Amino acid sequence: MNVPALRSPNAALVLDLLRTAGETGISRLELAERTGLTPQAVSKITARLRSEGLATEAGHRASTGGKPRTVLRLVPTAGYAVGVHLDRDELTTLLTDLAGTVVARRTRALDLGAGAGPVLDAVAEEVRGLLTAGSAARVQAGPDVRPDAGLDPGLDAGLDARAAGLNCVPGPDSAPAAGPDPAPVLGVGVAMPGPLDHRAGVPGRVTGFPEWEGHPVREELARRLGLPVVLDKDTNAAALGLAVRPAAPGSFAYVHLGTGLGAGLVLGGAPLRGDRTGAGELGHQTVQLDGPPCGCGGRGCLEVLCLAAVARGDDAGAARILGAGAANVVRLLDIDEVLLGGRLVLAAPEVFAGGVREVLDGLGLTAPVRVAGERDAVAEGAAWLILAPVFGT
Repeated sequence: MNVPALRSPNAALVLDLLRTAGETGISRLELAERTGLTPQAVSKITARLRSEGLATEAGHRASTGGKPRTVLRLVPTAGYAVGVHLDRDELTTLLTDLAGTVVARRTRALDLGAGAGPVLDAVAEEVRGLLTAGSAARVQAGPDVRPDAGLDPGLDAGLDARAAGLNCVPGPDSAPAAGPDPAPVLGVGVAMPGPLDHRAGVPGRVTGFPEWEGHPVREELARRLGLPVVLDKDTNAAALGLAVRPAAPGSFAYVHLGTGLGAGLVLGGAPLRGDRTGAGELGHQTVQLDGPPCGCGGRGCLEVLCLAAVARGDDAGAARILGAGAANVVRLLDIDEVLLGGRLVLAAPEVFAGGVREVLDGLGLTAPVRVAGERDAVAEGAAWLILAPVFGT
């Protein structure tokens, strides 16, 4: 797959419509109607996508007149991405195809406080193991996979992912691989607790782990893996993964309660990071001026109050506290929906959804509340840090 060839926004737009159409596919006429492009332009773009192995015929559809329309679909096995969720106490890595479907997954316990060197060594080890496991999965992936398509970590080397709009750094070992041209691994998306600088690829003063501040995570992982790497906050990654779903609301807050508390914000269908990747630090809103001290240096933060309530077994109380924070976001940004996720929410989904909804209802706020973050929402969203620019999202 020639990623630089997809720099055209029109090609990315067509490719995204192929993605959202799924296995049923979409005709060239429908693509022209949906994009506003001329039929001739659509024909040229789809011909190029087919030649690159990104699109293929999916059959024919009856027409109101003339011959049946040829339907096209995305070839999911044309490319792959790695998603990494680097949590405070656990590491999850997964491999997805171009459509975001998970084809391999690994998880292990991990202590973020063990130091950047040992932790990044563990991340690199898990990614290499994942790619080895994913190689077998790809061989069995179906008719779109060529028999010679392996999944060696260096096989994406000839791709310049930055040309697709990725804010990433390619590894130094990026000479084109000899032999056949297998489906590439486009890069590694890494999601970890914030605050951090998405553009520079370095963490800020992570609550409870100040030693990570300013560490060149993105560059070090790119060097270890020889792959392009993108770094973002865990909540931003999860929100992106939810935003690219076909039925996603146009604006929402993804509120994540796990080892910490934060929010990923999506406005107008696009993640809101802020100039310093500081948007969505919901956990460090002060909601009790004389409250307990927080690891961020403040007092009475939403995160410390929520986690304390969960620790004493008061999930309902934690849900009400979370609801107060969610209400502030709804009032501030007038969002369409509040989506909840994170391991603590998933352990008691009805309690948290009901408690947050009750607070919003009591304040006359009509934004719907639902649990939307699955177990691997952050890791899957991390893979979309790599995939989304390919589709112009």
